[in-house]
Amino acid sequence: MKKISYLVLVLFMFLSHTLTAQDNCKVLLPALSGEYTGGCKKGLANGRGTAKGTDQYTGQFKNGLPDGKGIYTWETGEIYDGSWKNGMRHGIGTYSWFSQGQDTVMHGQWNEDQYTGPVIPKPRITQNNNVERYTIRKENTNTNRVLLSFLQNGLPNGTITNLMLACSSGYETSLGPLTGFEGVTFPFTVNVRYTTMNKLKTATFDVRFEVEIYEPGDWRIVLYN
Repeated sequence: MKKISYLVLVLFMFLSHTLTAQDNCKVLLPALSGEYTGGCKKGLANGRGTAKGTDQYTGQFKNGLPDGKGIYTWETGEIYDGSWKNGMRHGIGTYSWFSQGQDTVMHGQWNEDQYTGPVIPKPRITQNNNVERYTIRKENTNTNRVLLSFLQNGLPNGTITNLMLACSSGYETSLGPLTGFEGVTFPFTVNVRYTTMNKLKTATFDVRFEVEIYEPGDWRIVLYN
């Protein structure tokens, strides 16, 4: 009997400590300050949890704020299901509400709690023959341009012949070893054809590569053979 009583006492103390820890674990958004259950770190909601105030949120927290994936429900009925950063909608998410007798849904990109538009697809490769590997990246400029480079063994590929570039818009340009198109409009398609030797310079083969890019910007495409 004493052993059972001791176990009950230990369990009670553990639960009391857990509840106290939850009580002391803060959520920093006023609309969510009320009840909280979930992960905690240094007195702030951290990890996965659920917070209930005038509004409700279930998902990832960091430093007391929604951060990561989560679902937020306002007291007025609106719901946001998606990505969060520092307590704001940020990334890809879906916002839904009831208006004029029907459900309305807005899905897309969010930046610091503001809707910025539909999700823009990533570049799509529509043809790839004899390209060993490739990289496609967007530079941090306001120029609408697509430039290409061709590498082999870590250096510019000097064995290329019969290079042909065709695109959906813009005009041809070059920038040092880069070649491509300025003044393009998106979505943009570029088709690349050329002949190159292999790395050992023992044979030649034809290359065909085509990509569609949807997001405006200054893009770099590198083809490796």
